Amino acid sequence: MFDQDTKKQNKLKKEASNKLLRWIFTFLGVFVVLFMLVATVFTIYALQPVDSQNRSHVVVHIPVGADNKEISKILEKKHLIRSSIVFNAWMKIKSVKGFQAGDFYISPSMNNNQIINQLQGAGGRVAQDHLLIREGEQIDEIATAVASHTKYSKSSFINLMNNQEFLQELTHKYPKLLKSSMKSKNVRYHLEGYLFPAKYDVYQSMSLRELVDKMVAKTNETLKPYYTDIKKLKMTVHQVLTLASLIEREGVNKKDRRMIAGVFFNRLDAHMPLQSDIAVMYALKKHKHRLSLKDIKVDSPYNLYIHKGFGPGPFNNPSLDSISAVLNPLERNRHYLYFVADLKTGKVYFNRKYIQHLNKNNSLGQ
Repeated sequence: MFDQDTKKQNKLKKEASNKLLRWIFTFLGVFVVLFMLVATVFTIYALQPVDSQNRSHVVVHIPVGADNKEISKILEKKHLIRSSIVFNAWMKIKSVKGFQAGDFYISPSMNNNQIINQLQGAGGRVAQDHLLIREGEQIDEIATAVASHTKYSKSSFINLMNNQEFLQELTHKYPKLLKSSMKSKNVRYHLEGYLFPAKYDVYQSMSLRELVDKMVAKTNETLKPYYTDIKKLKMTVHQVLTLASLIEREGVNKKDRRMIAGVFFNRLDAHMPLQSDIAVMYALKKHKHRLSLKDIKVDSPYNLYIHKGFGPGPFNNPSLDSISAVLNPLERNRHYLYFVADLKTGKVYFNRKYIQHLNKNNSLGQ
């Protein structure tokens, strides 16, 4: 009887223990589910824009070498994300990297992907300065502007222009644009003519290579619609930019530039030297209002008074108007071989024969 009572009591204890364990596990299960639910809801909440209606922008500074955790804390402190912990975890899951240092515009209305794009440099950086390349400027002039508006010296820019590794890297990236330049001999700068005239934003963390790449990319983007036309004309990009660089300095308005292009093509067809003063000044490395007989005899492959053809390459960085003039020359059928501009009025006169050209020069007192 005693043994039966003991067994009964043990059975009751065991049932009670099992019941307690079931309650504990049930409670833990419910707790885990609730925790997961709350965590999921919070994560979804934390990944939403802080204020989808607030379109204003905050300037965020990302220091050099900052990792994802530090960046998350910076964004949270600026009230641009809801949780640095969730944002950092989300970036780890997405394997996000490639952040750049500097100042960036971020809006409270941005979602995570938009914030990431901004911090990776997709138009979100705050420019520290602006570099303006004017139409017809030469690389030596651009180097001076770079030294004035960036942290890089004139000599470092010129050195980069002669860096063969960098030039090959750009050629691989923009083959249709640069291959003909790299094949050309006796070139002073292979990128002369390929740094498109425009206003460029300069950022705190921008490398000199990145800046030059932007200039070359702009030229490639501008010329892309014309590559087929250039091929149809049986010209190279280098030849087009060479003529355009001469036309840039020789003409002022669109019509004159197209007319001058016609003259150059007529002279090339007649196997005559182009005889451009712009080319001689590039050879001399100086600007002159009037060239002497000694000047036009300077020993340089860039001297197109004594050398026929296009010469080694461009003499400056031309505008789209001048490039377009080369691709659309005007009045070639009138067989003009000479032109001269009135230095006082800017009007350009065109002639078929040298004696007519000489008489016009004399009448202008030039």
